[in-house]
Amino acid sequence: MFSFPGQTALVSGGTSGIGLAIARAFAAAGASVHAVGLGAVPSAEERMRFSSLDVTDSAACRELVASIPRIDFLVNAAGILRRDDEFRVEVFQHVMDVNLTGAMRLCTEARPKLAESKGAIVNIASMWTYFGGPRVPAYTASKGAIGQLTKSLAVAWAPDGIRVNAVAPGWIATPLTQPLQDDPVRAAPILERCPMKRWGLPEEVAPPVLFLCSGAASFINGAILPVDGGYLAV
Repeated sequence: MFSFPGQTALVSGGTSGIGLAIARAFAAAGASVHAVGLGAVPSAEERMRFSSLDVTDSAACRELVASIPRIDFLVNAAGILRRDDEFRVEVFQHVMDVNLTGAMRLCTEARPKLAESKGAIVNIASMWTYFGGPRVPAYTASKGAIGQLTKSLAVAWAPDGIRVNAVAPGWIATPLTQPLQDDPVRAAPILERCPMKRWGLPEEVAPPVLFLCSGAASFINGAILPVDGGYLAV
């Protein structure tokens, strides 16, 4: 549906889950993709370069961005959660550092190159941008803040020609939600509330991200697009 030949995308959290699906979608659309993350790094794929990056490491973020000659699109998909453990302050701080400050590090480092290319940023928010998560206070706080960061940067960087938007995935079948998928008791109310009565797929989050980066979204700035099968509508 989209075509990005000669353009370059940087996707954090791009080595697994939603981030990997987004990275692959960019590559399929003809972009050169730098997909970064922690943990296992996938084998090389066409038009995709995988590497390790800790988004809490400011120097590493700076070095990564400096190594990429051109950046047209930045997708901040790196994220963690620690169910029930986020009430410990040190865990809370770490989750916030990855999910929120990590996104800001990459946005700040990539800004000059995005201004040069008149590019776009898409942050990965969440349905917890809107709801309170009783078992994940840090994840919820970080995703609420991602929504506001998206709006703030959209206003601040519009004069540079940079558009900043977000997508808010609902219940997507990824490693983060695997414990819920595997527990029929916990999965039942999730699927009952969702009008589409199923888990979403990472590959269903990718096209809205590409849309927000495309010329078709040239006058969309500061928006948060739910991709949740109607969960927020109930």
